[in-house]
Amino acid sequence: MVPFSFAGETFEATADGALYWRAQNALLVADLHLEKASWFARLGQFLPPYDSHATLTALAGEIERTGANRLYCLGDSFHDRFGCERLPARARELLTSLTSRLDWTWIVGNHDPGFADHCGGKIEDEVELGGIILRHEAVRVESRAEISGHFHPKLRVNLRGRRVSRRCFVKSSTKIIMPAFGSLAGGLDAHHPEILGSVGGKAAALVPVSDRLLRFPLAA
Repeated sequence: MVPFSFAGETFEATADGALYWRAQNALLVADLHLEKASWFARLGQFLPPYDSHATLTALAGEIERTGANRLYCLGDSFHDRFGCERLPARARELLTSLTSRLDWTWIVGNHDPGFADHCGGKIEDEVELGGIILRHEAVRVESRAEISGHFHPKLRVNLRGRRVSRRCFVKSSTKIIMPAFGSLAGGLDAHHPEILGSVGGKAAALVPVSDRLLRFPLAA
């Protein structure tokens, strides 16, 4: 995990796209999109049906690594409002074991509004924690410090003649947009106008690599 400062607080970023807030002993993730594969299967497009278990296994690893006792999912945790109902038994058992032992908060996103069966935890539209707003989608006119998800930012660069894509955090002085944590979630180029317009001002893409945090300026 690689530390950096934001809004007077220290956060630690992981290569899988989580943020650990040590002062709050809280882990933040966004856009798990659980049961995305089963949603597509209902439309006749078949994907490997292991996405939820893979995502939750990776999340359990981050919880174990950090020792966090609070977890905030910043929206689109399920690919649709009935996603939890479709969880395979093994994935559901893993999720409920996690929600039962952590102070777990689901923040509602645009994919999962009105979901009732959420396998434990509590549901909020947004949360203010330590003076920082946690929500699903950035609010451009928000003057307070804010952490959100929704856009699934990825940094795409040419490296030695190869096009390389990595999930990244997009950070300005007042906003962080987190990458998608879900194993089947896609990504939007970090240079996209929707992302840059949402963070406002001078922004950078942060890519955690081993014990370093690579920073790439993003031009409007």
